[in-house]
Amino acid sequence: MQLTDNQQDRARGVLLGTAAGDALGAGYEFGYPSPETPIAMVGGGTFDWAPGEWTDDTSMALCVARALESGGDIDEIADNFRAWFAQNPPDVGNQTRAVLSQATSSGADMAAAAASLPGRTGGNGSLMRTAPVALAYLDDPAGCRAAAARISDLTHADPRAGEACQLWTHAIRYAVLHGTYDGVSEFLDEADADVRAFWQPLIQLAQAGEPSDFPRNGWVVHALQTAWWAIHRCRDEKRPLPAALELCVRAGGDTDTTAAIAGGLLGACWGASAVPQDWRDIVHGYPGLRAEDLDRITTNIIAAKELS
Repeated sequence: MQLTDNQQDRARGVLLGTAAGDALGAGYEFGYPSPETPIAMVGGGTFDWAPGEWTDDTSMALCVARALESGGDIDEIADNFRAWFAQNPPDVGNQTRAVLSQATSSGADMAAAAASLPGRTGGNGSLMRTAPVALAYLDDPAGCRAAAARISDLTHADPRAGEACQLWTHAIRYAVLHGTYDGVSEFLDEADADVRAFWQPLIQLAQAGEPSDFPRNGWVVHALQTAWWAIHRCRDEKRPLPAALELCVRAGGDTDTTAAIAGGLLGACWGASAVPQDWRDIVHGYPGLRAEDLDRITTNIIAAKELS
């Protein structure tokens, strides 16, 4: 697909925005910064991250992205998840750990393992990694939504997790192409009636409310609401991308994940050029990648065949 220069900048912003939000929030994870607390890409936190180091959020997004980069299929994504997990990463969500701890040999096996988990299975772990799917389906909105749901199902069987990934990935795809957030409303307009009835009031609450209205942001629904709240609140700021990512961190809780989720859509709307240079200079993480590598992967995804 041939992109304009502005669209290329926005496409490059998807992975970079995800990584930047993740690395910004890493040092504050599980905390609730006071209004006086400066928010900076300083690292530290529960897992003692290096300044600019991304967490499992971006690492798993890159497992998806690197499979898409080579034109790979759902089995390759599952392989990449297993290879990452074998490195004993310091931060793995409970639900993802429960799936990846099981012996599986294919994407279908992994999805079956996820579906077998008892109890609540609607964590935010598939939404945090969904952004790169949009890059492989810029010219195919239906394919984009289908792939987002399939990849979500690898670890998160809850249908709301899949719907959240579809909504967010559709919005990211739309933002790359058009430079607006209107993909959220377009998704809801086109969604099945039950999906629209569930998500539309939640999106409206995120726009009108405060983080105290959706405080359990380890849950996929509240995580999406937190990210959308920050984006909506900062849409008229002079520098909306860093402003919204800071708001995600100030909302507290799963700060790296909500900021990573928001970062994918913010980068898609405002472009890689909107990511502060000092962040770009230090952002890094598994598997030994930096900002320039994210640019390369993005270019390769757009050029590769779609997920088979």
